[in-house]
Amino acid sequence: METQTQAHKFPLPLDFDNVSTLPDSYEWSTTTLPSDDPCHYTNNDRKASLPVIDIGDPSAYDLVRHACEKWGAFQVINHGVPLSLFRETELQTRRLFSLPTEQKLLAARLPATLCGYGSAYFQAFYTKLMWSEGFGMTGSPLEHARKLWPEDHAKFCEVMEQCQAEMKTLCNKIVGIMLCSLGLTHEDDMNWFQPQNGSDQIQCLFHLNSYPICPNPDRAMGLAPHTDTSLITVVNQGNISGLQVYQDGAGWVPVELVEGALVVNVGDLMQIVTNGKFKYVLHRVVVNNTCHRLATSFFLLASSDAKISPLRQLVDSSHPPLYQAVTGKEYFQLKYKFFNKALESIRL
Repeated sequence: METQTQAHKFPLPLDFDNVSTLPDSYEWSTTTLPSDDPCHYTNNDRKASLPVIDIGDPSAYDLVRHACEKWGAFQVINHGVPLSLFRETELQTRRLFSLPTEQKLLAARLPATLCGYGSAYFQAFYTKLMWSEGFGMTGSPLEHARKLWPEDHAKFCEVMEQCQAEMKTLCNKIVGIMLCSLGLTHEDDMNWFQPQNGSDQIQCLFHLNSYPICPNPDRAMGLAPHTDTSLITVVNQGNISGLQVYQDGAGWVPVELVEGALVVNVGDLMQIVTNGKFKYVLHRVVVNNTCHRLATSFFLLASSDAKISPLRQLVDSSHPPLYQAVTGKEYFQLKYKFFNKALESIRL
């Protein structure tokens, strides 16, 4: 059951390797989720599938706009990130999550922080626990990596930093396509999320996700339904499916695996700045009983002091602003307080 103001506690992930049956604390049902949560129906109709867009094609602008308006998400191919880098990232990710639980806990994240090892930040809003573990970083993971491998962390850090650099470049390109599709072409239109005082950097969060083999996947949840506190989030599903997106009228739609493709989710902040033209996507992750699934998520955020509001070029007498202005830091605080109701809390 979702709550709005409960204190934030960060339960440590389970020692998944030593569990043969699903503990009661991890057993979900339709009554576990909020009464208005559309969790009951998974749509396996292949006609309802997330658009796959070649972002090197001239038609990408129109296709991206349509996908953002209808789905709040899409898959991209021809994105320019080397597949060899994804393979190396997966190798290092598997190396991390294969460590004994007591060793992983040496890098446990602190409450109300995003870096290090632990459970999803929004676990606090649900009474049931999620069948997953994660590791977050902003830039170099050295601080936590040397706790895991005191003498052998260099390769892990090198790969993670390289992957973040590639993903940030890709995210900036995708955001440019998204805003250009709305007619925003001047450089000033594109840089609204830059730091205001020159002292703060654009924030990016790179998150490694682990979904261990589950003894009863039909009663478990990898990640509960949520939206992202980002401009966009780029997800590498790896080679095992599990991500689902919600679409009105279709229910939960599994995101198909497309070789070499990356999934792009529209986040809360993009819905604000486009004045509701682009919709955030509600999504979740399901688990399985045969394969240990790994995935990565790269969140492009606004700087903490950036003023986030509907872009003036998208507001007129017929389209008044839908949201009040907030800074990046203020919106993060609202998300920690109201979770999936954060956007509604600043609606005008």
